[in-house]
Amino acid sequence: MDVKQVAKLANLSLTPAEEKKFAKQFSETLKTINLINELDTSRVMPTFQVTGLTNVMREDKVDVSRVLSQSEVLKSAPAQHQGYFVVPAIFSQ
Repeated sequence: MDVKQVAKLANLSLTPAEEKKFAKQFSETLKTINLINELDTSRVMPTFQVTGLTNVMREDKVDVSRVLSQSEVLKSAPAQHQGYFVVPAIFSQ
């Protein structure tokens, strides 16, 4: 594995000592991956969720008693224009 190329892609500056160290570590990692790839997993069911938990979500329904009209909302706005909030600009021209 070309450590210099990987470092370049990751935008990392490596010293020669670090390149040597990472080259050894990459090599060991690839050997481990090759060992894992040799395992027969054909009879093993894929695992994507190990805790058994599922997402619990409430029904998405509007509570009309909590909805404010546009005029009610804009009453407390420090500045408004044609039904919209006016806020300080964040971009300069």
